[in-house]
Amino acid sequence: MALVLKSDAFVDGEAIPTRYTSVGEDCSPPLSWENLPEGTQSLVLIVDDPDAPDPAAPRMVWDHWILYNIPPDCGGLPEDTARHGLPEGAGEGINSWGRTGYGGPCPPIGRHRYFHRLYALDVRLPEALGTPGKDDLLLAMDDHILAHAELVGTYEKSVPG
Repeated sequence: MALVLKSDAFVDGEAIPTRYTSVGEDCSPPLSWENLPEGTQSLVLIVDDPDAPDPAAPRMVWDHWILYNIPPDCGGLPEDTARHGLPEGAGEGINSWGRTGYGGPCPPIGRHRYFHRLYALDVRLPEALGTPGKDDLLLAMDDHILAHAELVGTYEKSVPG
């Protein structure tokens, strides 16, 4: 069976509720996974937006959340993970705001797609990674990915009025 990533907050391809955005409470949505491949030693979660700043003319990928060394036995992340704390041993990378932690959808224009990508790795990544950016994390993961799963949500700010 294939690795599965899902959320009780939104369905793949559908809108992310405002609660999980910069307009709402800016807290991370609940995520869960199943069917980890045999030999999984750690998980990586990357949430990004390839439609920045404008889906009609994207110029960059905006990184919203970067987690690594998630223990494979935790089964998921609760809503508002920052309030509950990361699973023991998990590390955070630097997002596009230049900080660690979750930053919810905040598109300046149009409906953006938010890719939640989960990777099952055959190793725990070295603690020396510290707080890596996405590129450094992807390099460290190279040749260690057993499986990956994807969950996509969309969001567009309401226009007042």
